Amino acid sequence: MNGLGYEAPQSVEETVALLARENGAARILAGGTDLLAQMKTGAAAPQLLVDVKKVRELSSVEEDEAGFAIGAAVCTAALAEHPGLCAAWPGVVEAARLIGSEQIQGRASLGGNLCNGSPAADSVPALVAAGASCLIAGPGGERELPVEEVIVGPGSTCLEPDELLVSFRLGSGKAKRGDAYLRMIPRSEMDIAIVGAGVCIELDDFGVCHAARIGLGAVAPTPLRVDAAADALVGSRVDDAALEAVAAAASAAADPIDDKRGSAEYRRKVAGVLTRRAAKIALDRARGEQ
Repeated sequence: MNGLGYEAPQSVEETVALLARENGAARILAGGTDLLAQMKTGAAAPQLLVDVKKVRELSSVEEDEAGFAIGAAVCTAALAEHPGLCAAWPGVVEAARLIGSEQIQGRASLGGNLCNGSPAADSVPALVAAGASCLIAGPGGERELPVEEVIVGPGSTCLEPDELLVSFRLGSGKAKRGDAYLRMIPRSEMDIAIVGAGVCIELDDFGVCHAARIGLGAVAPTPLRVDAAADALVGSRVDDAALEAVAAAASAAADPIDDKRGSAEYRRKVAGVLTRRAAKIALDRARGEQ
């Protein structure tokens, strides 16, 4: 910890410049709920902490006709206090509110949850299902990526050391669309997911699914977008046969590990069960029944 520096920039440009100057020796401090624990154990030893809470784009939720821009450093507790976001994307908000305890949620952010690179991150499958994208800034300018392309392996993302995750982009609220997120954990509260499943369903005027997206977490080295499961819903009224096909496709896409928290076989089974249940909740919301 000797010689640890601290900076609190007030713009994206200033933040990127600091990251570029440190050449990989700096770490972003948003909520700090994971970083500070990693520093305490020696898993992380940055030379500079870059506190981004004063950067407006990272610390606000903006809503317009196109949808939402959620700052990467906005705490998850604040998301539940945004009426527009809760109405448009209840599954995303539900997933965010499963991260840690009430106290943790006052600091933890969607950006940190993604950039830790955990395959079991709760918010990521829900964001994948919602079709969220990430705005990333670097010395060469900005780029936008789907959320599912950011994590490239356990604990690893595609961001360069001098790049900054600025915000998440989500579409606007839409009638006849619903999303949901469910997870399985070994304990009743505050545990890491054995499986997480996010589902988004859009219905046409006749009650037929014309678009769907499904995300799975904790069943592969990275969170998954499962197009085969989504395809099983499209063109159906999301009846029992379609839900069975969704469960089978989700289980088939899962490639989990065996560990003390659950066997691979069990996780594959749970992936199907949770996806089916989340799809039913998303369907009810798309119908206006929840």
